[in-house]
Amino acid sequence: MKKENKNKSQKKITVILGQWLFLCIGVVFVLSWIFVCILQNRLSDKETVSLLSVNISDVTADISDASDENLLALTHRVAELIEAGSANIYEIAEEYSIAEINVVNAEGIITESTYDSFLNYQMADGEQSGEFLVLLGDEDEYVQSYQPTSSDPSISRKYAGVSLSSGGFVQVGYDAEEFQKDIDSQVIGATRNRHVGQSGYIIIADENGMVVSDRNGGEGEELSLTGISFDAASLAEDRVFRSVVYGEDCFCMYEYAEGYYIISVLPVSEALSSRNIAVATMVGMEVILFLCLFLLLCFLLWQLVIKNIHKINRGLLEITEGNLDVVVDVCTNEEFTSLSNDINATVDSLKRSMAETEARINEELTYAREIQHSALPGIFPPYSDCRQFELFASMHTAKEVGGDFYDFYFIGEDRLAFLVADVSGKGIPAAMFMMRTKTLIKDLAESGMEVNDVFTAANKRLCENNDMNMFVTAWLGVLDLKTGLVEFVNAGHNPPLVKIQSEPSAENLEKGRFSYLKYRSGFVLAGAEGIRYRKNVLQLSPGDVIFLYTDGVTEAADKDMEFYGEERLLTLLNSADYTPERLCGAVKADVDKFAGDAPQYDDITMLALRYNGSSEG
Repeated sequence: MKKENKNKSQKKITVILGQWLFLCIGVVFVLSWIFVCILQNRLSDKETVSLLSVNISDVTADISDASDENLLALTHRVAELIEAGSANIYEIAEEYSIAEINVVNAEGIITESTYDSFLNYQMADGEQSGEFLVLLGDEDEYVQSYQPTSSDPSISRKYAGVSLSSGGFVQVGYDAEEFQKDIDSQVIGATRNRHVGQSGYIIIADENGMVVSDRNGGEGEELSLTGISFDAASLAEDRVFRSVVYGEDCFCMYEYAEGYYIISVLPVSEALSSRNIAVATMVGMEVILFLCLFLLLCFLLWQLVIKNIHKINRGLLEITEGNLDVVVDVCTNEEFTSLSNDINATVDSLKRSMAETEARINEELTYAREIQHSALPGIFPPYSDCRQFELFASMHTAKEVGGDFYDFYFIGEDRLAFLVADVSGKGIPAAMFMMRTKTLIKDLAESGMEVNDVFTAANKRLCENNDMNMFVTAWLGVLDLKTGLVEFVNAGHNPPLVKIQSEPSAENLEKGRFSYLKYRSGFVLAGAEGIRYRKNVLQLSPGDVIFLYTDGVTEAADKDMEFYGEERLLTLLNSADYTPERLCGAVKADVDKFAGDAPQYDDITMLALRYNGSSEG
C-alpha cells in the first residue's frame, strides 16, 4: 500500500509562488508609484543628467575619434620613416612639429628618444607608459587619451604607438599646443548641428577658458562671457550645475577630455516641462509592465519549473516504489538535464551497488548455509550398526540460512536424544541464535540432566544478553532403546504426530494411525526468565513412529494465502506406510504441490523416527 505523506493544509507550489509573486509585484508597484509621485523633481534631474551626459559623451567620442585618427596616421608615418632610415627622430620631430618620439625595443626599453633623459627607461615602470606594452603582444597600434605623462605628471600629452616590423614599437606624443592645433578644426564643427533636447546646445572651451566652438557664435570669447562659470577643481565632471547662459536659466554639465572642456547646456524650462509628461507616462507604463510581467513570470514558472518538477516527481515516485528501471528524462534546460542525469546516474549506481551487494551477500550466505548444514547431522542412516531405530531428518530454509534445526545424538549407550526447534525470525540473526541454542541444548543434554532440566537451564542461559528478544520453540525427546520409553519436553512447539501399533498409552492417540500427541506445552525458550519445564513420557512399541516438524509445514501458503494445515498433514501421513526417509520426502513434495508458485515463507524442518525394538539391536 502506498503511504501518503501529504499534509492537507499544505498548498501547491504554483499557488504559493503565484501569491508571493503577486504580492511582491504589487508592493513594488505601490512603492514605485509613491516614489514617482514624491520624487518627481529628482526623476526630472536624473533625466536632465542623462540627456546632458549623453550629448557630452557623443561629442567627446567624436573629438576623441578624430584625435585618435590624426595621431595614429602621424605615428604610422613616423614608423615608416624610422624603418626606412631616411631621417633621424630629431629631424622627424622638427618636420612634423612633434613634441616627443620614443623608439622602444622588444624588451619594453626606450632605445631612442627626443628626450635624452628617457633613454633606457623601462616602459613597465609607469602606469601611463606601461599601457603601450600591448604592442609587444598581439596589438599593432595603440592610442591614449590626453593625460599627464608618467615621467612628469605636470605635463599632459596624448600618445600613440605603432609596432615595428623589426620588433618593438615607436611612440609619438603631442603636447597641448600641437594637439589642439591638430584637432581644432574637428572641435569647431562638433557642435554646429548638435542639439541637447529641443533647445539645448554644446559649448567647447580650451584649457585657458577660451570658447572654441559655440552654436551661438561665441568662438574666440572668454567662457565667462556666455554666463557659464564653474571651478573645475571643486566641481566633479558628472555633476549638474545651474548657470544663466545668454540670459536664460540652464542646467549645465561639463567633461574635460582631450584638453578641452565640453559643456552641455539645457534650459530649465524644457527640463521641467518634460517632468510631468515623464511621470504620467511612467505610471501608466508601470501598470501595464507589472501586469504583463506578472503574467509572463507565472507562465514561465509553470512552463520552465513547475511542469518539469512534476515530471521529475512522477519519475522519483516510481523509483521510490521500487521500479529502478525508470529513466528520468527532463531535458528542457541545462539545470533539469543535469538533475535528470544525476538522478539516473544515482539510480544506476544504486542498481550496480545493489547487484554487487546482493552477489556478495549471496556468496556469503552460501558459505553460511554450507556451514549451518554442516553443523547438522547429515548422514542417513546415522548409525548403520544400530538396528533398534530408523531415523531421517531434513531442513529446507526459506532463505539461504534459517532458524530451524534438528539434532540427534546418543546420551550414553542406549539413550538417543532427538529434537526439532524453530527460532523466531529468519536470516543470519536467526541462524546465529539457532547455532547457539543447538550447542547449548546438546551440551546440557550430554551432561546427564533430565530433559525438563535441560530446557530449564537452556532457557536461563538464552535469556542472558538476548538484546534482540529472539525466542525458540523446541521439542526434545530421549528414547531408551531397550524399553522404548520416550521422555520428552515441549517448549511451545508444534505437537508431534505419533503412530502407535499396539494399544496406545495416551488417550488422544489412535492405534495403527498417526495422531497428534498433545500435552500441555511449556513456554518458549528465551521468552521469559524463571520458567521451569515439565517432563512427559510416551511408551513406544516396535514399529511405532514419531514425526516431528516445524510450523513451516502446516503454515505453508498457496497463492491465495490458504495454509497447508494440520488436517492435510495428518491425512497425508495416514495415506501410506512410509519409511522415515520417504515420509519426510512425501511431506515436502505434498507441501510444494500445495504451494505451487507461491514463495516459501518459512523454513521447513522434519524429523521422522521409527522404533524397531531392542530385539533388533
